[in-house]
Amino acid sequence: MAPFGVLLTSGPKAWEIVQQVKGIGKIELSGTWEVDREAIIGPFQVFARVVWEKNGRDALSWTACEMEGENGWRVSLSVPAGGLYRIETCLQHDRNVLLGAGAIRGDMIHHVGVGDLWIIAGQSNAAGYGRGMVEDSPALGVHLLRNNGLWDLAAHPFNDSTASIHEVNSEWVNPAHSPWLHFGKLLQSELDFPIGFIETALGGSALSAWNPDEEGHLYRNMIDIVQSCGGKAAGVLWNQGSSDCNPEGAETYLERFTRVVQYWRNDLHSNELPFISVQLNRFTNIQGDKEHHDRQWGKVREAQRQAGLTISSVYVIPSIDCPMSDDIHNSPAGNLMIGSRAANIAFQQVYSLKHQAIPPNLEQALYISDNESDSHTIRLRFQYITESLYAVNPHAELFAVEDEAGAIGLEGWHTISNNEVQLRLSRKPIGKIYVHGAYQTNPVSQFLVDTGTYLPMLSFYNVEAVAEIEG
Repeated sequence: MAPFGVLLTSGPKAWEIVQQVKGIGKIELSGTWEVDREAIIGPFQVFARVVWEKNGRDALSWTACEMEGENGWRVSLSVPAGGLYRIETCLQHDRNVLLGAGAIRGDMIHHVGVGDLWIIAGQSNAAGYGRGMVEDSPALGVHLLRNNGLWDLAAHPFNDSTASIHEVNSEWVNPAHSPWLHFGKLLQSELDFPIGFIETALGGSALSAWNPDEEGHLYRNMIDIVQSCGGKAAGVLWNQGSSDCNPEGAETYLERFTRVVQYWRNDLHSNELPFISVQLNRFTNIQGDKEHHDRQWGKVREAQRQAGLTISSVYVIPSIDCPMSDDIHNSPAGNLMIGSRAANIAFQQVYSLKHQAIPPNLEQALYISDNESDSHTIRLRFQYITESLYAVNPHAELFAVEDEAGAIGLEGWHTISNNEVQLRLSRKPIGKIYVHGAYQTNPVSQFLVDTGTYLPMLSFYNVEAVAEIEG
């Protein structure tokens, strides 16, 4: 049968989520129309509309399209955030013919939403390698642009490489569970509009693969994919860093990550594009010089923490307390925790909702020497405390102190106010003093938490303690 009626040649794909801007998504449609002009008399006019799939109610009523040339047409529709929608077209062949019911047939697009797109980037814990069973089922209105170039209902694994059209981020092994479906479902439920994901992560990828100043191949791949679905996004979900826990990568991580964020924002024309960054969890299978590895992991975690303090609209969440399914990958249970924390940060910082979401973060380390009693302490003051700091295990070796002579033993530590912790030093420091907290590859498993959120503090490394003399 020859093509007949209105034909769509350009527009959203089935299941696609269109990025909204201030509550409106711009949907561009174009195509051709074909009829037997000897049997059907004009004038001819293409119309398009958008209806809610759940009830058939108009979201945008029939709109006359611009007719082009012999048989072309196009239209730009301003569609309110929401869905799922069905996009319909028809051809009116007589000004008196009822649209839809009496007009000639037209192509349709099903399951389209207008909402927010989130880019997934980083390495394996961004791609999702959680092994094991957990209840995390798909939901209408939470969709995924798969590696085959087709939009789909979002379901694990996100980084499935079946029929991939961009093999640069194809995994060597089958990925599994990730935090982002849970994140998307929480957002969709609270915001009442659809959420779409653009998966670009790759297991094992170093920051250099995301930095156009270095290799940059994953960055270029990501930009190409985002451009293919409109070139806009609501934010970035970033989990990367373990491949940079080496002397070359760790020392420059903050500087290079800052440049990556700048490139992202420039190329996507969004000066404050939000980044939700996951601070590294642990690695339990270090071989060789443990102290050397500990320091590299500490430096990267500190760079991640500093990124949240120094780069606007970068928000850092902890994962150090999340369960794992092997020596380096977050388990499905851990991923649900990360997805929930990322959603709460998004609600508070991106969507301006009243959620308690920011983890405890070291604000200042103060060295206090009492000359009369010859006592030496360090007072750690934390910010973003909603209720009070609580030491799950006040005897845990959670903190470490060094000076110019080396490590300083701790006689103990305890909370002294709702936002302060005191460390008792075993000797008087010499020269500059530096404090670390849960910085190692595999630190203690019992943390300092905020009783209002039960979020653990962000890990920190090599924070200089400012001296204050008492007595």
